[in-house]
Amino acid sequence: MAMTVHVDIVSAESEIFSGLAEMVVAPAELGDIGIMPRHAPLVTKLRPGEVRVTHPGGEEEAFYVSGGMIEVQPHVVTVLSDTALRAHDLDEAAAMAAKESAERALADRQADIDEAAARAQLAQAVAQLQALQRLRRKLPR
Repeated sequence: MAMTVHVDIVSAESEIFSGLAEMVVAPAELGDIGIMPRHAPLVTKLRPGEVRVTHPGGEEEAFYVSGGMIEVQPHVVTVLSDTALRAHDLDEAAAMAAKESAERALADRQADIDEAAARAQLAQAVAQLQALQRLRRKLPR
């Protein structure tokens, strides 16, 4: 039997996933990180993106996180995010609308906008769309 690590993915609303994994890949602020059992302790920020969990047996499951924090201990990985969804629950139309709205707000320099909020909205929408694209590539046709 392969070694495993316990993974918890939690949003502000609820626990999204709790279970064992052979590996976790997460979008850390400075680049993606891969976590396997007995990883050195680590706490870091997450950027909006996809968390991939490889279950025992090799099946992979994807989750979208809007950012947040990840805490890694040798036998436990905890992902904390304001928003976390299973990748197949993402709404492509809503993500595309949010992306277009943020792009319009950033392009309209005359408007009184919160540029940081618009950039954050754009980053989250792009991350959701990328997660959806990766999920589509993995689905059998």
